[in-house]
Amino acid sequence: MFDDFMVRAALAGIGVAIAAAPLGCFVVWRRMAYFGDATAHAAILGVALSLAFSMSIFIGTITVALLMAMTVSFLSGRGYAMDTLLGVLAHSALAFGLVAVSFLSGIRIDLMAYLFGDILAVSRGDLAVIWGGAALVVALIGWRWSALLTSTLNEDLAYASGIDPKREQLVLTFALAITVAVAIKVVGVLLIAAMLIIPAAAGRPLSRTPEGMALAAGVIGILSVTIGLRAAFVLDTPAGPSIVCVAALVFLLSSLLKGLVPAR
Repeated sequence: MFDDFMVRAALAGIGVAIAAAPLGCFVVWRRMAYFGDATAHAAILGVALSLAFSMSIFIGTITVALLMAMTVSFLSGRGYAMDTLLGVLAHSALAFGLVAVSFLSGIRIDLMAYLFGDILAVSRGDLAVIWGGAALVVALIGWRWSALLTSTLNEDLAYASGIDPKREQLVLTFALAITVAVAIKVVGVLLIAAMLIIPAAAGRPLSRTPEGMALAAGVIGILSVTIGLRAAFVLDTPAGPSIVCVAALVFLLSSLLKGLVPAR
């Protein structure tokens, strides 16, 4: 079964969708869209460093993504507007990564594959990494679900309940870094944030509970992967962007349904 490249591609995409679903809900609830974008853009610098030092790309991307997230957390309380800070760091990390790649001599790299993904080239080893990372993210979010939800709703309530919101922020940061590291092969640096945000945003009008929204986001992500891959095969379009296009259409449909269904 794993000898078929389309099967491997579908399994890889489903693994990323499962990891991104619950995490994307917290990104939407906390208005962290730019935070996810900055972490994803930093991944290309991780790719360059991994190739330069001949180490695992997964290790390099997760390390740089964590450093980016911690840098944002450190600087956010020091007089910088969050959107300005994230804009500077996101584009700077991407630019430094692209420049670093240009200095790599004797190494052939398909930069487009890292920017927009190359899901059709996923190997069995990549599948193991993707599903291992997805399982870790889901287990981590499931373990801290109640604490994460409480700190997201109200920090004062979290403190009163004995929960440290800063610790929960670190949990989200770590989960986000893992997701970026495993998703870079599937949808690429420039589309990772889309897979985090769009399925969660599309699932919001279709659910009434946080758990329902996470489940809806997972289903929408999986449907986007399967339909997007099929569309890419039939229409001969890029697979990663096709997946995101399907997710965007689902978001548009759910938004229209929300407008047609009267509020209760």
